[in-house]
Amino acid sequence: MDNARVLVVGIDGVRLDLLPELDTPHLDGIAREGFLAPVEVDSVTPTMSGPCWTTVVTGVGVAKHGVWANRLDGNRLDVFPDFTTRLAKDCGRRTFAVGGWAPLFLAQEGGPLFVAPTRLRYIAPREDTPEAWEEVDDRVTEDAEHLLGLDEELHAGFVYLGAVDETAHFLGCGKEYRRAIEAADRRLGRLLTAVRDRPDHAAEQWTVIVVTDHGHRDEGGHGGRSQEERTAWIAACGPGLPAGATPSSLHHADVAAHVYTALGIAPDPHWTLDGTAFTT
Repeated sequence: MDNARVLVVGIDGVRLDLLPELDTPHLDGIAREGFLAPVEVDSVTPTMSGPCWTTVVTGVGVAKHGVWANRLDGNRLDVFPDFTTRLAKDCGRRTFAVGGWAPLFLAQEGGPLFVAPTRLRYIAPREDTPEAWEEVDDRVTEDAEHLLGLDEELHAGFVYLGAVDETAHFLGCGKEYRRAIEAADRRLGRLLTAVRDRPDHAAEQWTVIVVTDHGHRDEGGHGGRSQEERTAWIAACGPGLPAGATPSSLHHADVAAHVYTALGIAPDPHWTLDGTAFTT
């Protein structure tokens, strides 16, 4: 499947229950072409970004990857690497990862989560404010657009957008939070346009996966077990994902597993993935 391609967009901290009332045409389009379905953060995984994103991109749970908090110390990413690293090192595929939360991309706080994709980009916020994180997400999107257009041999990429989560932490889940989700959807639209504008797009088969890691309490914040905090979601479209056919069971670890399947790669049994490809 040399023409198979996958883009994963991670938008941090987006509450599922608020999406129906927001203007998110690009996410809605993915849902129409494929599905958008809830994911419950399992009972042993803290509703925090570190463990949830690690499960998303490695395809294994906390008991294997060893990330239990937003510090990634004690991780086992040498045994259970993220999909961009495994694809590049073990499968000879070209990959990228880009974003602005340091532990995902830098050797800080026990990181990086993304160890060795073909291309790695980190955008540092100028300060820790919602406005600065919006600027970061804009620059992250620009970098991802460039990478999608630059590398004709690209097979898979991961884009991390963090402004929604930061806005909730500072301001709660009010109107500013809702505006941040809509801004993230506009950036998703730019990424989808970059995919469609690739020179060989007509010959490529793209799977697009959009995923959030956890929700938020109304006042902002997460880490507990309330319904709002533990409810996440995955949206996806592409080959083998018929419109309107929602998976009957869905887990964060399924994202990495589906990336491999979409690329025609049968996971090695030694990878011991906990996730499985999306089945509808």
